[in-house]
Amino acid sequence: MDDREAALRRAADLGLAYLASLDERHVGPRADAAQVRDRLGGPLPTDGTDPVTVVEELATAVDPGLVASAGPRYFGFVIGGALPAAAAADWLTGAWQQNAALHALSPAAAAAEEVAGGWMLDLLGLPRDASVGLPTGAGLGNAVGIAAARHAILAKAGWDVEARGLYGAPEITVIIGEEAHATVLTALQYLGLGRERVVRIPTDEQGRMRAEAATEAIAAATGPLIAVLQAGNVNTGAFDPAAAVADAVARHPNAWIHVDGAFGLWAAASPARRHLVAGVEDADSWSTDAHKWLNAGYDCGFVAIRDPEAHRAAMAATAAYLMRSELRENWEYVFDSSRRARGFALYAAIRSLGRAGVEALVERCCDLAARMADRLREADGVAVLNDVVLNQVLVRFGDDDERTRAVIGRVQDEGVAWLGGTTWKGRAAMRISVSNWSTTEADADASVDSILRAARA
Repeated sequence: MDDREAALRRAADLGLAYLASLDERHVGPRADAAQVRDRLGGPLPTDGTDPVTVVEELATAVDPGLVASAGPRYFGFVIGGALPAAAAADWLTGAWQQNAALHALSPAAAAAEEVAGGWMLDLLGLPRDASVGLPTGAGLGNAVGIAAARHAILAKAGWDVEARGLYGAPEITVIIGEEAHATVLTALQYLGLGRERVVRIPTDEQGRMRAEAATEAIAAATGPLIAVLQAGNVNTGAFDPAAAVADAVARHPNAWIHVDGAFGLWAAASPARRHLVAGVEDADSWSTDAHKWLNAGYDCGFVAIRDPEAHRAAMAATAAYLMRSELRENWEYVFDSSRRARGFALYAAIRSLGRAGVEALVERCCDLAARMADRLREADGVAVLNDVVLNQVLVRFGDDDERTRAVIGRVQDEGVAWLGGTTWKGRAAMRISVSNWSTTEADADASVDSILRAARA
C-alpha cells in the first residue's frame, strides 16, 4: 500500500468514526480557535511527515473545535448536513480533483453541472430554459443574479456596463425590504450599486415587505429598476409578496426582479407549502443553496437566470488560451473560475432523493419545527414570536433579553443541541432552524427538553 492509498484509507476510517459519533457527540465546540491553534501550531517544520501521521494528528488536534453541524440536533443558523450519497460523491470529487471551470478541463464536471442544474430548475418550479450556475452559496448567487440584472436593464437603457462601468451610467433604483439578508447588501457593494443607495421597503411583524409600500416605490421609479425579494426570512421564514411586486414591475418599462431564496425557495418542492412562493416564478433571477436544505454538503449554491444572454454577458470572460467549445463552460455562469466540481455532489444528492424524497425532506423539517414550537409555546414563560410557516422558530423567555441569552448559553453548554441567538424587532430571541436530513422526532423532543431545562435553571 503506497502513501496515497494509506492516507486516504485512514482518512476514510476517521471520517466514518466521526459521523458515527454525531448522535452522541456534544453538538457545540469544546475548544475555541486559539486553543485549536495551539494544538496545531508550532514553528514551520523543517522536514516532512508521513501522510498517515499527518492525517491522524490533524484529526486529533482539531477534534475539540469541530461543531457537529452535520448532525441531527444542530439548529443554529440555517445549515444542512450531507446526505450519504452527497458525502460519498464529495469524497470521490476530492479524489478525482477535477477543475470545473472549463469543458476542456473536465467534460464530466460540465455534464454533471448541466444535468443537476436542470433537475434543480424542475424541483424549484423555475423556467426550464433558464441558465444556471453553481456558486459557493446563495450569497454569491445573489451577486450573480444582480449582476445579470445590472447588465440587462442598463443594456436596455443603451449602456454597456461591462465595457464602460458605472461611470456616467443611468442611475439604477434598487428596492429591498428592511429585512433583506446581509448577503444582498454585500452583493450590491460588490457590484458598485452601494449598500446605502437603496430604497428600503418597510416590513410587517413577520419581516415581509409591505406590498403597498413596494408597489408605490416601484411606481415612483422612473429609470432602470432592480427589486430584490426574500423567499424565506432568515429569522421567521416569512416570504415577501412576490405576486404583488411582480404585478407592479410588469407595469414598469425597465425592471428586473431577483429572488434571494437561500432556503425558502425550497418551499416550491413541497405541495403543502408551495403557496408560500406564489409569484416567485415571475421573477427574472433566483438564488438558493444546495448545502442548506437539500443537504448536498459544502459548498454548493445555485443561481438561475431567465435571460441566459444577460447571465453570460455579466459573467463570461475571454482569453487567447481558452479552449472554447459549443458545450457548457461552467465558469461563464459564476464569479469563480478554477474550483472544485460541485455538480457531482449536487447530482448525487438529488439522484438519491428523487422528487418525492426532496418533498418529504422539506415537509419533515417544517413539521418538526412546528412540533418544537408547539411544545415550547405550552411552557410557562416561553413565547414563540413568529408564525411557524416553514422551518424557523423564534423563541423568547420571560420577555427578558438577559434571560433569553442565558437560556441560549445554557443549551449550548449542555451540548444536547446547538441553537443560536438573534435580535428580532429590537428584542433578543432564540432562533431554531430545522434543516438536517437526519433530524427525527426524538431529536426534536430531546432538544426541546434541553431548552426547557435551561429555561427552568
